[in-house]
Parts: sequence; C-alpha cells; structure tokens
Amino acid sequence: MLINYEKVTEHLNKIRNGEIKEGLTLGFPEIDEYFRFKPKNFNVILGHANTGKTTIVLFLMLAYSLKHKIKWLVFSSENEAYSIIRKLIEFLEQKTIDEISAKQFEKHNRFISDHFKIIDSTKMYSYRELLELCTSIKQAWHFDGLLIDPYNSLIKDPKLITSVGGHEYDYQATTELRIFAKKNSVAVWLTTHANTAALRWTHRVDHPYAGYPMPPNAADVEGGGKFVNRADDFLVCHRYIQHPSEFMYSLLHVRKVKEVESGGRPTSIDDPIRLKALRNNVGFSLDGLSVIKKIIDTERLPF
Repeated sequence: MLINYEKVTEHLNKIRNGEIKEGLTLGFPEIDEYFRFKPKNFNVILGHANTGKTTIVLFLMLAYSLKHKIKWLVFSSENEAYSIIRKLIEFLEQKTIDEISAKQFEKHNRFISDHFKIIDSTKMYSYRELLELCTSIKQAWHFDGLLIDPYNSLIKDPKLITSVGGHEYDYQATTELRIFAKKNSVAVWLTTHANTAALRWTHRVDHPYAGYPMPPNAADVEGGGKFVNRADDFLVCHRYIQHPSEFMYSLLHVRKVKEVESGGRPTSIDDPIRLKALRNNVGFSLDGLSVIKKIIDTERLPF
C-alpha cells in the first residue's frame, strides 16, 4: 500500500509555515526546551540500576497529569503497586505518607486513581501479550500514556524468538511498540537497563566527577543501538549516588529528539536537566522551586 501523498504534502507545508503543534510543556524552561510530552511518541528511557530511574519517570508522569490531565497506564514489574501509588501521593503532598492527614490522603488517592491505572504484575507478559491487554483496556478506559518498566522484565515470545533470533526479536518488539503508539495516539515510555560494560565505565581523571560511574550512552542499552534507532525520543537518567553532595540531583540527559519541530532538543553532553530531590525524596525542585507546587499553584488545583 502506498502513502497518501496529499497528506504528506500537507504535513510538509505545516512545517514550512510553522504550524506544527508543539508537544506539551510543564512551564519550566529548563525542561521544556529539551523535552515535551508528545502523543504517539515511542520514548526509551535508559539508566543504570538503582539510580532512581523509575522515580524520576513517575515524577514527570505526575507533572504532566497535573498540568494537562494526562492519564497513564502503568506496567512496572519491579515495583509493587502500593509503592508506586505511595510515591505519587507523596509527590502530590510533598510529605512522607505517615505525615499526610487522612483528608489529604483520600483527596490525593482519588486523583491518582483517576489518572493512573496499574496492571497487575504478578503475571508475566511478552510484549505482544502486554500490548493486547493494553488494547483491551483502552476500549474500557482512555489513557494517553503507557509506561513499561522495564523492557527486560517482559518474557520472550518463544515462537517469535525461535524464528528470528534475539537481535531481530528486539527490533520486532520495538517496532511494534512504536506502531502501537502511533496507531492508538498513546505515548509509550519504555525504561531499559544499561549493559554490563557500561556499569564499569567511570569518568576520566580530569573530569569533575572523576572516578564516578558515567551516565550510559544511547548505545549502551542491553541489546544495543536498535533501541535508540527505533525511539522517537531517547533519554538517559543518571545519579551520582555515592557523591557526597551531588547524590541529591537526578540528571536527565536527552540524547535524541526525532522531531524538533514539535519542541525539544538534545541536551549538551555535560549539561543535562538537573532535578534536585526535596527532603525525604518526596519530589524535585528546579532553581529552588518545587516543580509540583508550582504547577499546582499555576493551574490553581485544589490540593
């Protein structure tokens, strides 16, 4: 089947005339200049284990939910459902759960329930089984974004991997995830782990973080460069967890933005988005301003 050339030409004219709809912003130039929420995007998020990758991803998801009423479907096999909901509620109140009043807890819990649905992770899924489940859920409950956390927790489809092998299997999976995003107007966020070699790489001796583990490069995903090849946007989360003062900063490196016309661009190699953890790890700030509090105040939300 051939493309509809008239539609392609119409899109090109929109680019020429500056009429392309931009991705959704959060009201923080430090983030918005580099990253936007874009429906239909297939985004890959890479990070070393135990550097807070899921935490920063959940935080961004909540921020877009508050700012733009984005609804999310979540499959997170390495985190219990209660721990995800707890973290989101703590982000909303900016207090640990034991410090939150019963009234505020109920209010926040309702908001999370309305904007986040979590797939039971006690069952194991292949990527195709998961996409079939997501398709059926979409018919009953509209969602704008899908988080799959992480890719390597999905079991391999035995028939497919036998017929194509491991390398082509990942290409097939990432291609089908991307098609699902485009076809269903759902932003798919897929978290991935770095390969073993990347875990051993440290900054050179003349670097400000000499001796500390480096943030992985886009090609350092378990499985190789096929993930960045298929992704619309590719992000790397990193944290210098053993540094005496920098451990509180979560660093977001934007390695790839496929369509800069709709907003966003890669960050400089040594100048990522720097989100500072609030006390007790109940949120993040930029330039001393709580991201969630500013969004709540700007949007005049009843929290």
